[in-house]
Amino acid sequence: MFPATQTQRVLDLASRQGLLRASDLDAIRVPRVVLTRLVATGRLDRVGRGLYRLPDQGSEHESLAAVATKVPQAVFCLLTALQFHELTTQLPRQVWIAMPRGSHAPRIDYPPVKMVQFTGDAYTAGIETVQRDGVLLRVYGVAKTVADCFKHRNKIGLDVALEALKEVRASHKVTMDEIWRYARICRVANVMRPYLEAIA
Repeated sequence: MFPATQTQRVLDLASRQGLLRASDLDAIRVPRVVLTRLVATGRLDRVGRGLYRLPDQGSEHESLAAVATKVPQAVFCLLTALQFHELTTQLPRQVWIAMPRGSHAPRIDYPPVKMVQFTGDAYTAGIETVQRDGVLLRVYGVAKTVADCFKHRNKIGLDVALEALKEVRASHKVTMDEIWRYARICRVANVMRPYLEAIA
């Protein structure tokens, strides 16, 4: 039987962080086998390989928190960013992430991930950091996401990019100048120009 203090330290950490990695136990000097016991007794849920949370602590952002915990350099993009910013009616089957060019696709069993490689400013510009479920999520802002949708229209469909542009225009979440700025960074200003002029 494990000392109550070890069990309580793990549960306290899970409560603070939302999602707990097995490696997090090293910092509080608790053997990882405590996780197995807590899962067996129903005091923790295993949500993926090496990822745990308190029961009934799941949320709509749980899959994003799981990816951010495993792949901290990932930036949520395209369909996932559209859903995060409430700019689409679609529910993506995968979590879309941007990684620097040359990155290997992360090996994650939950949730399914779709990786897109970005370079230079197209990767670093427009990142917003928000906290959900005790985890920091890196997601592209609204204007950058719209420009990305036009850049990757062959992957997600031009109809999705146009829907996003119309939603942004109707909701006034960003200015046209911000969209133009990211259109230039993503090198899709010429592609977007007729659509932007049509709704201006």
